[in-house]
This record gives sequence, C-alpha cells and structure tokens, in this order.
Amino acid sequence: MGSRVRLVLVHGTLMSAAQWHGYAERLGPDVEVVAIDLPANGARRDEEFTWEGALAVIDEAVRGTTLPVVLAGHSLGGYLAAAYAAQHPRDLAGLALLGASATPSGPGATAYAMLGRVQQRLGGERLAALTDRQWQRLLDAEWAGAVREGGYTITGVPAAWAGVMKRCGPRLLAEVTCPVLLLNGQFDQLRVHVKAYAAAAARAERVEVVTLPRALHIFPLTRREETCNALAAFISSLALPELPPT
Repeated sequence: MGSRVRLVLVHGTLMSAAQWHGYAERLGPDVEVVAIDLPANGARRDEEFTWEGALAVIDEAVRGTTLPVVLAGHSLGGYLAAAYAAQHPRDLAGLALLGASATPSGPGATAYAMLGRVQQRLGGERLAALTDRQWQRLLDAEWAGAVREGGYTITGVPAAWAGVMKRCGPRLLAEVTCPVLLLNGQFDQLRVHVKAYAAAAARAERVEVVTLPRALHIFPLTRREETCNALAAFISSLALPELPPT
C-alpha cells in the first residue's frame, strides 16, 4: 500500500529541510513526508530569497502529487504556509502552523528586526558556529550532524522577516476551509496571539489549538516526539480517502 497523504514541511529561519530529520520514520508509511529547502537555505543556499520564490517552492511540493496535502511550517515556515493557504484556501487537506501564531507587529516585530540586525553583524561564520554549538547541546549526534550538513544561512533573513512583517497576520486564515492546527510551545514567544489566529479561521472545518507544556519556540527540534505525535493525531483526524485494497 502507498501513502494516504503528503505532508509538506517548511523549515524556520536559518535552518534547512534537515530541521525535520527523523520525522518521516516517526510518522510512518501512510504519510509521505516532503521537507523542502526555502530559497537561500540548504540546497537552495545560492538562490536569492524572495517571498514569491518561497511560495513557488511550496507550490511545487504541494502540486507534485495526487495525494491530499497537509502543509505544515515552523516559525518563518509557518507564516509562509499561512500565506500559501491564503492564496489557495481550498486546495489543502490540512494546515498546521507551528510556532507561528503571533501577529508580526508592535514590540514583537521590533524585537525580530533587532535580532536580524544582530545576526547580520555577527556574520555567517560566527553565527553558524554559535548555532551549531546550540544544536550539539540540544540534539542527538546524528540529528545535530544532519542539521550541520544542511547548513545555516543568514543571507535571506532580512528579506524573509520583512515579508512576514509586511504580509502576515491572522487575516491570512480568513478564507481557509481545511482543518487548521495551531501548535505551539508553552513558552513560545510566537504563540501570544493564538486566540486571534483561531478566531480568524472562521471558515475552517475546525481549528485545533495544541500547546506543548514547558516547550520553547524551538520545540520541533527539542521536542520531536511530541511534535510528531501532534502532527500524527491531526492527520489521523482528517477525512482522507481510503487506500485501495492490495
């Protein structure tokens, strides 16, 4: 038997598709996991980041199958997933936003703009070294190695977060009709407006709000099992077509 659904995973800032290392094995054969690299990241590190280019990469992954598609993204990837869903509100089987339930305006936006400037001043090599040491402390050796191999790229960060601040917010969910999962860590700074996001998705078949206790914004990496369990439960709840008998 083949997979019942394609899960397209979109990584966060500085990361690559390697962020999702091990997810396919944990989600099982019914879920075809496609982890993409955004422009300026991973295998696409030589490409310039543009908002339109990032959405085109997502579209290629969504359109490249006959399976129903669940689109999930973390942080920057979550905001891009919401933007894609706003453009294609009836094309997805499910939408999961991980650590992407804050309105990118006001003090939060200012803080991220300052963070972006600090990252630029540090430079690519120093930031990569600091990031690598962080993941070596927090992840098992195999996963930390995979993330390191995927690379850490800062060149697209200013354009990416400028796009988030200009284009994103709860309003992106207004026309989305598929089920929506809003998954966050309890201590995630990008969950502060989760109620507004849930309320904005008024046309969605349903909205699930799940909060992982004591988890930080980086929970898809530090709390992989729980994140996989939440995604698996969400996918299992969808009305997917039955597989033909073999």
